[in-house]
Amino acid sequence: MMKWKLVTMLVVIASLLVGCGASKSYVDEQVAASESRYNADISKLKDQTDANADQLARLQGLADQLSQKTDMAINSAKGFEDYQTLWTGVINFGFDSYDITGEAEQILMECGDKMNEHPEALVEIAGHTDGTGTAKYNMMLGEMRAEGSKRFLTDRYGVSLYRMFTVSYGKTKPAATSMEQQNASKNRRVTLTVWGRP
Repeated sequence: MMKWKLVTMLVVIASLLVGCGASKSYVDEQVAASESRYNADISKLKDQTDANADQLARLQGLADQLSQKTDMAINSAKGFEDYQTLWTGVINFGFDSYDITGEAEQILMECGDKMNEHPEALVEIAGHTDGTGTAKYNMMLGEMRAEGSKRFLTDRYGVSLYRMFTVSYGKTKPAATSMEQQNASKNRRVTLTVWGRP
């Protein structure tokens, strides 16, 4: 009986030892897999950090270029400090139109005369729209109105392109805030501002 108990105990101990070997092997596999994942994550983070550093260097280079161009623009703008508004005018347009009317031509002709009187003068041509339609479409329509006015000044008066600056505000800067038809028509416009030395 005692022998039988001893044999049984040896079998149990042997089983435990074999089980521990299997458990150790399992643990080793899990540790190796975890280390592999950890190393892969570290490698990804290193690659991402390197990419971020490259992007940061590129952005810094662009910022330096922009700073240089800004300095050049400021230096080039010297001599314009005494420029003042010499003349302003407003031309209006029909609904969803950028066609220049006879009345608009008269105002553009005044602008052209003023530009020819002052060969150093510059003109800002700003296009505006009423509130109808999308913001994107209105920005495009305002630009077409400004460009049409610029083309008129070039064709009729020979004003050099470098003396004219166009911008579109779309529907963002209304002259009249009411959406009544009469007020909306005031917003369909181009404003002209001639800058120069008095």
